[in-house]
This record gives sequence, structure tokens and C-alpha cells, in this order.
Amino acid sequence: MTVVSEMPAVTALAPNSEAELAEAIGSATSALHIQGGGTRSFASVAADTVLNTGGLAGISLYEPGALTLVAQAGTKLSDIQEALSAEGQRLAFEPADLRGLLGVEGQSTIGGVIATNASGPRRIQAGAARDFTLGIRFVDGKGTVLKNGGRVMKNVTGYDLVKLLSGSWGSLGVLSEVSLKTQPIPETQACVLINGLSIIEAVQVMSQALGSPYELTGAAHAPAGVDGHPVTMLRIEGFEGSVSYRASKLAELFGTYDVSIETDPAKVSKGWQWVRDVALLQDQPGDIWRVSCIPSDAPDLIAKSGAQQSLLDWGGGLVWLRMPAGRELRAALGGFDGHATLVKGEATSANIPHFHPQPPALATLSQALRAKFDPKGILNPGIMG
Repeated sequence: MTVVSEMPAVTALAPNSEAELAEAIGSATSALHIQGGGTRSFASVAADTVLNTGGLAGISLYEPGALTLVAQAGTKLSDIQEALSAEGQRLAFEPADLRGLLGVEGQSTIGGVIATNASGPRRIQAGAARDFTLGIRFVDGKGTVLKNGGRVMKNVTGYDLVKLLSGSWGSLGVLSEVSLKTQPIPETQACVLINGLSIIEAVQVMSQALGSPYELTGAAHAPAGVDGHPVTMLRIEGFEGSVSYRASKLAELFGTYDVSIETDPAKVSKGWQWVRDVALLQDQPGDIWRVSCIPSDAPDLIAKSGAQQSLLDWGGGLVWLRMPAGRELRAALGGFDGHATLVKGEATSANIPHFHPQPPALATLSQALRAKFDPKGILNPGIMG
């Protein structure tokens, strides 16, 4: 294991194996800041030691015919995507690249993707990262190596624990290996574009489209798109004949609006990457918030927020907002069915919690889980409240 003194008060640990990872955590007596590629971490952790998992890298097993892949947690996401692409496959949950939004560099790791449950526009159809995580190996706060799940979907042993670690932000355990279900890349894709809708109209259209039989894999709306005008985007993927038919039917369904169909796969991919990576809000002043809500609530929440810019994904269930620096968005929104996360706001994060405060019952459960898996309280303390 590599030990690097970055500054007098900060030490970086870089284990090169699961055994070294377990030793580092088991012998730790103070807080550890768990880090993969450093590309998704936006919440500060009060720790003098950084534990970097990048040394645990490599694809352990890939069976394209079985649509399964096993990789060490520190494996670069780009390496996994390259290996899958060579076999005509992909990660269905479409993890975002947030480096541009957060203003950071580095390479995202698959462990970081799963630990944060990073899920892109296709979540509305395919599911989240946790839904494609078949199994995990991880080290808890006592330094014990645990494994859960398996390499095939029918093996459901410990299924709940797999779900639990996905999205725990390293607060319950440090992933050392993940098993994933992969997905074939569709033959083609198209995007139905509707111009000029208000946010209220866009949410209604997206809801109607998602409720139609035309199997969307993306539904997003930008009040000010690339050309500065409102645009609503409805993505369809699959076999060429099916995509052409469904896109034309969607265009007919919304024929009273200004509708067009983009059929160039490269342009469609570029447009959805723009949505996935929240490119609209990159390099902008102010604070960036991520709001998860009931889609029908989105227009009212955006109006209440007083946001300077917004971007809607997941049919309105995910709303990105650019707010004036230092403004507590949760106070403006009031009570609602969902949560608001401060993703970028370095000048204000000391006073405004990054993660939405949990309801009392859930907070009690979360504390009990952390006490069970991390009794020393050393894994990313305070990152989720």
C-alpha cells in the first residue's frame, strides 16, 4: 500500500489490493475520506486522511454472452465503457460525467459510480445503477471484507445489501469489487424535438409521451436549449424500423406543436450527452442544485425557487437549478415530496448542508445502519448528515 503525505496535515492512502484496503480501514483510528477518481465528490468530509481506491483496478471477468461484467472498484469507467463498446454493449443506466459541472479533473471509477448510484437520462426506462448491480465486495468500517449478491440476476442472496451500498456515498463500506449486468447497444436511436413549450406544457407532454406505448428511453426539457429557445426532447432507441415507426407516431401525437425528428444517431447521442452531463449549467456563476420530485410538482417548484436557469430530466422527476450563491433553496421550496441536494456551492456549503435532511424515522434508521457497518464512525463522516 502506498502512503503519501500530501501536506503536513493530510495523508493519502492508496491500497493496491482488497487485503490492503481492509488493513487500512481496520487499523484506522481517525476519519477517512473515501475517494475513487475524485470526479463525483461534492460534499466535504472532515478527515485528515484520504483513502483512494484507484489502485484496485482491472476487469476481473467479462462474459458478453451472459451480459455480465466484474471489475475492481477502482477501475476507470472509461476502461469499462471501452471494453463493453468493443462487444457492442453498454451500461444501461448511462452514468453522467460531472467533471464539467463540478470543475474537476480526473477519471471516474466504477466504484464511485455505484457508491453514488449515478444514473442518467435512461433511468426512466432502464432503471438506476443499483438495478444493474448484481453483486458487490466491500470492506466495512471494522475492516471486515463482506460480499453480497452474485453474477447472475437469479441469485438474490443479500439483494437488499447490494441496494443499500449503492448510493451510500461510502458511508457504510468501501467497495472493492462490483458485478454488473450489461446491455446490448441498440441498432439506432432518434429524438423527437418539440420547440417552444412552457415548463408546464413540457411536463404534460413528457408525461403523456412516457405513458404512451412508444417506449421512450429519455424525456427532458430545457427552457433555454442550445439555441436559447425552449426545447423538449423525447428519445427512442431500438431496431431501425421500430424507431422510425415510434418516432413518427410520437410526432403525430404532438402534431399541434412545433415538432421535428432528429434521426442522425451522432447528433442524438450528442444532444443526450448534453442533458446527461448538465452542460447547460457548466461554467456558470452561483450554486447548482439537484432536485428529485414528482414530475407534476416540477413547474411549481421551479417557480418557487427563483432559479436563474433550469434543466428537467426524467420527465420532470429530476430538476437541475442554478441559484444565486448562498440562497437556501430548501427554504424557498418548503415541504414537498422529494429532496434537494446542493451539488456545487463551495462558498456556501459550510452553512448549507449538501444533502437534504432526512425525516426523523429515516434518520434513526440510517444512524443504526452506520453504527452497525461503521461503529468507529470513520467512513466519510458527515457526508450525508
